[in-house]
Amino acid sequence: MNPSADYLSIILNDIPLFDVRAPIEYDKGCINSALNLPLMSDLEREQVGTCYKNAGQDAAIALGRKLVTPLLQQQRTQSWMEFCEQFPQGFLYCFRGGLRSKITQQWLSEAGVDYPFIEGGYKAMRRFLIDELETSVETVAMQLISGRTGCGKTRLLLELQNMIDLEGLANHRGSSFGAASDNQPSQINFENAVSTALLKQRYRHQGTVYLEDEGRMIGSLTLPVVLKEKMESLSHIELETPLEQRITYAIEDYILILLKSYQQTHDQESAFELLAQRHKDSLSRIQKRLGSERYRQACQLLDQGISTHRNQNSTLGYSDFIELILTKYYDPMYDYQLSQRADKSVFSGSAAEIKDYIKASEQAINTP
Repeated sequence: MNPSADYLSIILNDIPLFDVRAPIEYDKGCINSALNLPLMSDLEREQVGTCYKNAGQDAAIALGRKLVTPLLQQQRTQSWMEFCEQFPQGFLYCFRGGLRSKITQQWLSEAGVDYPFIEGGYKAMRRFLIDELETSVETVAMQLISGRTGCGKTRLLLELQNMIDLEGLANHRGSSFGAASDNQPSQINFENAVSTALLKQRYRHQGTVYLEDEGRMIGSLTLPVVLKEKMESLSHIELETPLEQRITYAIEDYILILLKSYQQTHDQESAFELLAQRHKDSLSRIQKRLGSERYRQACQLLDQGISTHRNQNSTLGYSDFIELILTKYYDPMYDYQLSQRADKSVFSGSAAEIKDYIKASEQAINTP
């Protein structure tokens, strides 16, 4: 097979790619976390596209040549050459593997660098990942890890050999308070990442893949329909964790990690203000479900926790706030959801007990 059309190998081996589409196209979705080194800016692309519609390809090429001056060509070619030198086994791509890829390849060739582009471009790779996602969901054995909010599901998941961290791919911890300090990926990039992760699991072993039990949404992102439908049919292993430990985990996951990320780009006072505002915004989204009295109480407890943390460098002040949110908001929802699928539970226990259960199950499967 032509390497430039071997999409499976490109995905499985994380082949370095650079994307010559305009930033507005790249932002919607890319492949293998490709680096965006565009042939044209967004404005240049828009002008050339309008010209193409009105006057045809030759006129559009002529306009593009005029807009991308010799100096811009030199600058853009230099950035491509640096990528090619760093990643000699990589590829470039545009949308369909057409004119933009060929122009980029030609300019590189004129500068003394031969570099391949992907046949079919981004469109073909995206189609490949969509199709393979359906096949992977049909063929890969999966098992869900469930449990109450803050019980440490992600911690357990990351200790398992064959797993996919959907929340990690979505850059969100999956609850009303789970947003990270930076943005989530685009919906298309999330879908591409999920398909890529399943492909790697599918081709590298024959065992069960473990996923965290998720709702339809992870933050602002939607699970691919075909995967969510499969997950709804799966049995689950329930992680049981004492409330005190859940509070400790929640403080680490929803307070300390978020504060640390803010501190990397802001001064100490601003970081605490951002932390407080983030969680107040989250509280406002669940105000109706909490009820006015509990909402007021939660806001007071949050303020107390922030104050104690800022002034005394202690996180103990968050405990009452976290306990209220866990026991009065999340746990009732979880109890209801669990009651709807009690027949799907195959095991429940601590993290250590679950790891032993999984190990024993895998040994039983592999024993002749």
